[in-house]
Amino acid sequence: MPNHLFSPIKIGSLSLANRFIMGSMHTGLDHSDDPFGRLAVFYKERADGGVGLIVTGGVSPNEQGLLSPGSMKLTDPEQVADYKIITDAVHESGSHIILQILHAGRYAKQKNLVAPSPIRSPINKFEPKEMSEKGILSTIDDYVKCASLAQQAGFDGIELLGSEGYFLNEFTASRTNQRTDQWGGSFENRARFPLTVLQSIREKVGSQFFIQYRMSMLDLVEDGWTIHEAQQFAQLLEANGVDLINTGIGWHESSIPTIAMQVPRAAFSWATRMIKQVVNIPVAAANRINTTEVANTLIQQGDADLVYLSRPFLADPDFVIKAQQQRSDEINSCIACNQSCLDNLFNFKTVSCLVNPRACHETKMPKLPPAPNPQNIAVIGAGAAGLSFAIEAKKLGHNITLFDASADIGGQMAYARKVPGKEEFDELLRYFNVMLKKYHVNTQLNTTVTLAQLNDTKYDSIVIAAGIKPRKPNIPGIHRPNVFSYEEAFNSPEKIGQTVLIIGAGGIGYDMAEFLTHQDDGLEPIDSFNKHWGIDPTGLQSGGLNASVKPIIKSNRTVTILQRKAGKFGRTLGKTTGWIHQAELQKRGVKLLGELNYIKIDETGLHIEKEGTTQLLHADSIVICAGQESRDELAQQLGDLAPNVYKIGGAKEVRELDAAQAISDGIKLAYTLST
Repeated sequence: MPNHLFSPIKIGSLSLANRFIMGSMHTGLDHSDDPFGRLAVFYKERADGGVGLIVTGGVSPNEQGLLSPGSMKLTDPEQVADYKIITDAVHESGSHIILQILHAGRYAKQKNLVAPSPIRSPINKFEPKEMSEKGILSTIDDYVKCASLAQQAGFDGIELLGSEGYFLNEFTASRTNQRTDQWGGSFENRARFPLTVLQSIREKVGSQFFIQYRMSMLDLVEDGWTIHEAQQFAQLLEANGVDLINTGIGWHESSIPTIAMQVPRAAFSWATRMIKQVVNIPVAAANRINTTEVANTLIQQGDADLVYLSRPFLADPDFVIKAQQQRSDEINSCIACNQSCLDNLFNFKTVSCLVNPRACHETKMPKLPPAPNPQNIAVIGAGAAGLSFAIEAKKLGHNITLFDASADIGGQMAYARKVPGKEEFDELLRYFNVMLKKYHVNTQLNTTVTLAQLNDTKYDSIVIAAGIKPRKPNIPGIHRPNVFSYEEAFNSPEKIGQTVLIIGAGGIGYDMAEFLTHQDDGLEPIDSFNKHWGIDPTGLQSGGLNASVKPIIKSNRTVTILQRKAGKFGRTLGKTTGWIHQAELQKRGVKLLGELNYIKIDETGLHIEKEGTTQLLHADSIVICAGQESRDELAQQLGDLAPNVYKIGGAKEVRELDAAQAISDGIKLAYTLST
């Protein structure tokens, strides 16, 4: 297939060398000790990696529009010099950068929020005030001033965020706009505010300043607009001076996943294609585009003119240059886990990336020269921690021997990849395999390393990364043949019966329930996803929702998840993905039973005590997902075998299947031993 990704394109006043746009991301760096300095380094590293156009994280045009107190805004000429630190850094590397203007509207996590109508978002505790006519006109002026200041700061243009349920999007949807004046009611009136903002900005900045609009192509909420209204709005954007339309999919309050790993790659490109069909300006596709193959296919088949990637540039700042040099196999792909990016953000932490812990920490973890004193290092365990350390340490000049008792690399990731919807872990394992070969890491699989082996070679350091093993709770009958560890269940699902009890309601328990209840419907992934989540693939129904679909999954197994404690199930699930797992299990009829004690297991099932009464839960099979223990036995035997012994990942601290912490441990230790 011809590579369309590196065909130059001229859009408005900008000439781009490739079809990649680094999309806007909230990084949390605006709350850091040096927001502009750290953001400049963050964006420059991606510019050095070859991306043609960068979009900043959202910047508010006024106080009311702040996502949260302390978020970034551009409201005063005195701030121009700070933003120029960012634009100068990117331009020095030969890329373009535009400022995203984001007014949070009713999503603002602060008391001073406003919206078209006083309707509180279901995901925000604060209720917005309805904007007055004076407030609307004042806010239009604020948008214009923000855009003008961005121009003065050296930005090549702006992106107006009009999707995901933010302020501009709130005006276009009857769901949130119930005004009866000129700013609400009919489609023309609901479109009036964003179009007036656009017209006013264009008049102020002139025809040569690039304007991109991120519009909601599918709202995926009730009382959202249809694809026909979206097409009509796109034509109005073009008529009023927009240079490029970017894809926005789903509101943040939607009960349909749009960017998590359970979403098929390029699941919404059909909506982008429908917008592209009615305009003559370029259109960019977004959401779950994480490989060059997918990106190139979208452009080749006419779904879009460019691709808008955000998290993939967290995962690998050199995504573009690797693709250009035909090294796509070396790209560290985004696996859409959300664990270190969005989950961190919503937990008020600096964003990073599971597969690349340096992301957003470039100034704290700068690229290092070769280690001044290379060591001979044994690494025991080829899971996430051991692999990340071995590869990073070898890059820095150390001599590495990597041991693992298994026939394949991956450790616990080999189980994660088997969970339906988590197949993206294959990409991470692919990347690790490619890196082991590229850097010639001496990898000894099928090898249970012994003290004698380690003693035969004098190592300067030994790194214990043997990971974790399932914990067996002290329940009488735990060793019966109808009881399985989660490792045994993943490896031999055919041995699991029709009625199953899962002991443990953490992430592994939920993964096991999804694994055991999964049924392949025989449809193509995107068709299956649309049917499963009630999406109208024509876009003709309100909000893009298929009201007639009642997704119910029939499973061949009856599964119950048990937890000893009282309270909410799934408390350890991801902040931004846990609800997806909960919804999946509900659709599959998985039962949840908590606040109980385990008495014993026999051939009939599990005997429990609940509310003072003894009960028998009949089961063919019982799967134990009740936590883990460190595999650190060897560490206790090493003694003085090497001058330095280090433990990383699960061998150091048990945190369920925490690949993010494991990879971070590995990278940080490699840095420590190389400085």
